[in-house]
Amino acid sequence: MSLLKDLKLKYYTATIVERLIAINVVVFVLFFLLKTIAFLFKLPEDFADEWFVFPKEIEAYVYKPWTIITYAFMHSGLWHLLMNMMILYFSGRIFMTYFSGKRIITVYMLGAIMGALVYMLSYNLFPVFSNIGASVLIGASASVMAIFLVVATYAPNLSVRMFFLGNIKLWWIAAFFVISDVVQIPMGNAGGHLAHLGGALFGYMYATQLQKGNDIGSGFEKFAKSFLGLFSSSKKSPLKTVHKSKPKQARQNSTSAKSASDSPSVNRIKKNEQQQKIDAILDKISKSGYESLTKGEKDFLFRVGKE
Repeated sequence: MSLLKDLKLKYYTATIVERLIAINVVVFVLFFLLKTIAFLFKLPEDFADEWFVFPKEIEAYVYKPWTIITYAFMHSGLWHLLMNMMILYFSGRIFMTYFSGKRIITVYMLGAIMGALVYMLSYNLFPVFSNIGASVLIGASASVMAIFLVVATYAPNLSVRMFFLGNIKLWWIAAFFVISDVVQIPMGNAGGHLAHLGGALFGYMYATQLQKGNDIGSGFEKFAKSFLGLFSSSKKSPLKTVHKSKPKQARQNSTSAKSASDSPSVNRIKKNEQQQKIDAILDKISKSGYESLTKGEKDFLFRVGKE
């Protein structure tokens, strides 16, 4: 029981990026356990996968509309999972220095949707795929590419240290990923590379529009909030709230303390000071790179990103 409590505590105290990674890992383990059970009982190994991977056929997708999201939490093997999670962790940490946790979820989901649509359209429009048999899309690569392209577009000159290669600007890495996917389309896994490019395209569009003041993901966020609201109870609690009066002096002390701390002008000053500090740190990042920040500055950005 204590182990379960420890796991819950670690999950709730983790960053949103760490939670995304945890969900992907749990789903991976769960489905491979199902594959083991299928093997032992001589069942088709993909008896569960087929309900969650994204198909190339439009008519097959109509019966499984949820797969446009669920495929982005599944992986074909351990190496596939490790590569995607490493890039997600790397790009996600940078993403959280600029944006909120809510936005990284939006980009992850919409990147997956864009990747799936590009994959499906390509397989149904390009003649080269006309004789291709069964094909499905699986993996978080489109979502991860979307997140990486957002940060690479938003802060293209931000330098990161890449092992023995030294400091490399984000847009160089992004260009390498995109070009690599384009040239590998004829070499195999064409659908996967096309989905990567779809996710990258969405990431680029999202960042460029955000720089112009347009949040193209806001509609999805509202829809997701409304959809999740359908599953939350709106009924009022049958329990009554009992009000217990405080002593007069205690009430006065409480009121004066609240008015001092919750004053709109005080809150406005605090927010302005916080925003000025954020702007100064972001300027430092754009000029000298993320690694130039002190531990205190990194901790400050981390706290602000979780608010």
